[in-house]
Amino acid sequence: MTKQQKRIEPQITELDISSSESSAPKKSVKPRRSYRKLKFALLGVCLLTTGGIAKMGFDINDEVTAKFEGQLWQLPSVVYARELSLQPGVLVRYEDLVNELEALKYRKVSNPTRPGEYSTSRLTVEMIRRPFEFRDGQQEARHVVVKFDYSKVKSITEVESNRELGYIRVEPKLLGMLEAQTEEQRIYRPKEEMPEDLIGALIATEDRDFYQHDGVSPTAIARAFIANLKAGRTVQGGSTLTQQLAKNMFLTSERSLWRKAREAYMALIIDYRYSKDQILDAYLNQVYLAQSGRDAVHGFELGSRFYFGLPLSELRVDQQALLVGLVKGPSYYNPWRYPERAKNRRDLVLQLMFENGVLEKEDYLAAVEMPLDIQEKGTISNRQPAYFGQLQRELAAKVQNYQAGQGLRLFTTLDPRSQEMAEQSVRKIIPKLESKAGDQLETAVVVADRVSGEIRAMVGGSRPGYDGFNRAVDAKRQIGSVVKPAVYLAALEMPKRFSLATSLQDRPLTLKGQNGEDWSPRNYDRQYRGEVPLYSALAKSYNIPTVNLGMAVGLDEVINTMEKLGIDKNEVPKLPSMLLGAFTLTPVEVTQMYQTIASGGHRTELSALGAVVDNEGKILYQSLPVSTQAVSMQAAWLTMYGMQRVVSEGTGRYLNTLLPSSRLAGKTGTSDRGRDSWYVGVDGREVVTVWMGRDDNKAVKLTGSSGPLRLYADYIQSRDPEPLVIQTPAQITDFDYYRDQRGVLSQSCVGKTHLPAWDPQGTLKQGCVKKVETFFKRLFDFN
Repeated sequence: MTKQQKRIEPQITELDISSSESSAPKKSVKPRRSYRKLKFALLGVCLLTTGGIAKMGFDINDEVTAKFEGQLWQLPSVVYARELSLQPGVLVRYEDLVNELEALKYRKVSNPTRPGEYSTSRLTVEMIRRPFEFRDGQQEARHVVVKFDYSKVKSITEVESNRELGYIRVEPKLLGMLEAQTEEQRIYRPKEEMPEDLIGALIATEDRDFYQHDGVSPTAIARAFIANLKAGRTVQGGSTLTQQLAKNMFLTSERSLWRKAREAYMALIIDYRYSKDQILDAYLNQVYLAQSGRDAVHGFELGSRFYFGLPLSELRVDQQALLVGLVKGPSYYNPWRYPERAKNRRDLVLQLMFENGVLEKEDYLAAVEMPLDIQEKGTISNRQPAYFGQLQRELAAKVQNYQAGQGLRLFTTLDPRSQEMAEQSVRKIIPKLESKAGDQLETAVVVADRVSGEIRAMVGGSRPGYDGFNRAVDAKRQIGSVVKPAVYLAALEMPKRFSLATSLQDRPLTLKGQNGEDWSPRNYDRQYRGEVPLYSALAKSYNIPTVNLGMAVGLDEVINTMEKLGIDKNEVPKLPSMLLGAFTLTPVEVTQMYQTIASGGHRTELSALGAVVDNEGKILYQSLPVSTQAVSMQAAWLTMYGMQRVVSEGTGRYLNTLLPSSRLAGKTGTSDRGRDSWYVGVDGREVVTVWMGRDDNKAVKLTGSSGPLRLYADYIQSRDPEPLVIQTPAQITDFDYYRDQRGVLSQSCVGKTHLPAWDPQGTLKQGCVKKVETFFKRLFDFN
């Protein structure tokens, strides 16, 4: 009998039996047929299960491979403030540099030896600038001495070579994260750039056999089992770093054997496919360390910023140990809520580092004596929501093919000190004003560089950190009298007709509206002065003289001037009432108008975005401010002179009582029925626009002087103004002016002896009248 026959013989025998017993009841056959079906069913289940497990294994392998060989994380854009540039002769003061270093959390020491340290002496700062990847590439640490000559940099000397430097940049402050498509926030830092002590502490604490196992450690599992058995509860885990990484990247926190099995299988795949350094790199950037609002803090670099406000590279070993200790449970060991618990955990990590040879005994003993030294409050949220909103607008408009989640680096124009002072002033002044204006008083603040137009700070409401409606950019409100400098500038562009001393009528006035209705503007104080000089009408914000001036210039010419200053002419109605600001603009638009005037007539588009760099160091966008001569320097200079008179003797004179030597310029504004109040202030450094009002458009019982000016005054005192000294342009000269008995100013005639004058009876006489002031005048000849 062949083997083939032996294999089939049972089947023949069975068939023969069935055939020979054909007369037997059918029920005797059913059990055997059911048994056959059960066998086939069990075989099928086994095959399906085996196939399912195999398919699952292939699926898991594909999932792990796709993740590790693609983009591991959706990375947010990291946002930085402006860079502080130092060079001999630049207008940066000793206090400015010290404040900058403090904001960057440089440590003041007697003798700097490490990056991030500085010392001071009289008008001298010695510092070791941190290494930093600027927009144009990596710059290493640099040890320099910067000397100051009161308001400017005198010299910069490199300590090591003792040679004079012509230029150095201080790294910008990290402001926060922008537009991640996930709630996980991190700053990616390669493993090779992380401190060796940190890595040693992590391995000693979490996975001492990391370099020996294949992703899963039976030894660690057994060790944990025994420890937990002795304690009678779970005190130690057996998961390797690779298993933790697999769980954190691919799985949920579900407690089940199935999840644990998937975790172990993934760990084996990861360990087989990737090197230990690659696994550590991923873990160091993936590990969860805190919760900040809705954002989860992942990775040791961002954890270092969150808890200490410092780069990871500058942490002491005890601070690194605290971060490693938090891996076990950031909430349970929260150092703000449970400082003693956190310190005990940190000290345990330090002990393990000592026992595993990572720390010497004397370093260990010194480290356990250190306080926690965490910063006052950890946060990674956007503390400048209005400014970040402006950034998002500019990103969408200026960066082609922009996509979120690519880990871009955004270099902005924000000045940390200006932003901080603006927010402090809002928090301080708004509650005080609400006692007069009532609840729900809102505000917006825009701060821009006077010359470059770079936006230095922005506040979008009375709660600066609240991410809501951005009134600085989106609130269109009636601008009232802040429109007046544009009207006066339009007139001063006509030197043959107007000068600062030109007399303007201040008498009751009625004009016909577009539909034939009468319009009768009035001065705010309801008084009439007959005639007033042009400079005084601007300084004291008289309405009727302004309307007379605007009508004499022509509405078309005034609107054209506004367009040159940066205002969309379609926003401005061609009606006499627009001369008193009866139309709406946003605070950003108002700031643009004043920046053009304050910079000598050079208009530069306001911008918050300086540069965008991708994660490979390629510059995707860089702002190169371009200014155009929008209006003549002479007319802009004369208008600024008039705005300085606003502060010295007009509606802004409260400011002059506080800072008389700063020569500040500004303009108040109040809209019809007191719904909106404004102040725009100018010092040598910045143009600042402050608006106040209510979202429901109800009156707030504030004028530009009693509301926004008070906030600006608080801000500029804290910010410490730079005196406003603007060089007199060519074709501007000064003339002596005399006031006749009607109060009219006139330029002196030859010899100053034959000036027309009026006696008390109104009779015109010849004779010299007392000189009242020297005013500036734009010459007629510009050739």
